[in-house]
Amino acid sequence: MARFTLPRDIYYGPGAIDELKNLNGYQKAFIVTGGSSMKRGGFLQKTEAALQAAGIKTQLFEGVEPDPSIETVFKGAKAMSDFGPDVIVAIGGGSPIDAAKAMWVFYEHPEKTFEDIKNPFTMPKLRNKAIFVAIPSTSGTASEVTAFSVITDYSTNIKYPLADFEITPDIAILDTDIPLTMPQKLTAHTGMDALTHAIEAYTSTARSNFSDPLALQAISDIYDSLLDSYHGDVQARGKMHIAQCLAGMSFSNALLGIAHSLAHKTGAIFDIPHGCCNAILLPSVIQYNSRACMERYAQIARMLGLPGSTDKQLTDSLVASIRALNQKLGIAQSYRENGVSEELFQANADKIAENAVKDPCTASNPRPIDVEAMKKVLTCAFNGQDVTF
Repeated sequence: MARFTLPRDIYYGPGAIDELKNLNGYQKAFIVTGGSSMKRGGFLQKTEAALQAAGIKTQLFEGVEPDPSIETVFKGAKAMSDFGPDVIVAIGGGSPIDAAKAMWVFYEHPEKTFEDIKNPFTMPKLRNKAIFVAIPSTSGTASEVTAFSVITDYSTNIKYPLADFEITPDIAILDTDIPLTMPQKLTAHTGMDALTHAIEAYTSTARSNFSDPLALQAISDIYDSLLDSYHGDVQARGKMHIAQCLAGMSFSNALLGIAHSLAHKTGAIFDIPHGCCNAILLPSVIQYNSRACMERYAQIARMLGLPGSTDKQLTDSLVASIRALNQKLGIAQSYRENGVSEELFQANADKIAENAVKDPCTASNPRPIDVEAMKKVLTCAFNGQDVTF
C-alpha cells in the first residue's frame, strides 16, 4: 500500500499572510525565522500582527543559520518548551522551516535524541501539543508542503534529510508578495533546486499517478518563469512560488534521487548553496540515470518542445537545455568552476561518495548505484564532463 500526504490547507496569493487572522481557538504561537530579511521586508511584523489579531500571544525565535544545526534545533526546542505554544509558525527560507520542524519533534517528545529520528520514517506521533504553519520566502525548497527537514551535523559536515509524514505542515501559506524580495542569485539557486525536485520526483522509483502530474506541471511552469523571475518580473516570481510548491508536493510523496544525495553531502564540505549543488549535479545525474529511465526524460523533453526524434536525442536535448539554463542564470556547470579546488575535492571525494550512497534519497533513485559509480558521477560533476557509463 502506498500513501499520498499534503498539508490540510494551502493559502496562496498576494497578502495570504492575512489568513492567520482566522486561526481561531489557539493561545500561543512560537515563530521561527532566519536572518533579518523577513523583518526588513515587514513580513515578520505582519505575521505577528495577524496572529495577535486572532488573539494569539507570540514569541520569536530568530537567527536560524542557512544550514540549521543540531544545536540550533535543540536550542529552539528548549525555547518552545519554556513558552508552551499550541501553534508553531515558521517563516523564511527552507532553513528556518526545516529547523522548526525538527524543533517541533523534540518539543513534543523531549525524551527523543537526534539518533532516534535521523532514519527515514522513525518519528513519533506529533500534534499532541501544537500544529505547524509554514510560510516560505524563497521559491525552491518547498519545505512548507513536504515531509522532509534537512539538518546539518557540523561535527561531521553531513546533512541529514529527516523524513516522515508526521512533519508535513498542517497549513502552508504562499504569500506571493514575499518572493519579490529575493535577490537574483538566490532566485537562481532556489529555482534550480525546485527544477531538480520535480525532475527527480518524476523519475523516482516511488513515483505515482498522483505525483506525476504535479511534477510535470512544476517542470513546465519553472521553464516558463524561472528566467523572467531571475530578471525580476513580478508575475514570474508569483508563478515560480506556486511551481516550486507543486514540485514539493510531488517529491514529498515520490521522493528524490542521487542529485539530492550528492547535494546533501557536498554542500557543507564545499561551502556551496544547496540549490547551486543541484544545478551542477542535475545534468550528470540525468546522464547516469538515463540507462534506467530514458523514456521518462524523453517525455519531459517532449512536453517542453525540445528537439529530437528518439528518446536518446530528447534526453540529450534535456541535458543541454539545463546547462543552457544554468548559464543564463549565472551558474557555472562544474564544482571546479564554482571554486572547489582539486585538493579539497580529492581529499573528500571518497567520503562524499560513501555517505551519498547511504543517503535516504539514494533508495528511490531510478538506477542502482554503488560507491564507485557515485564517485564517478561526482567526478564528472566536478570537472563538468559527460557521464558515459
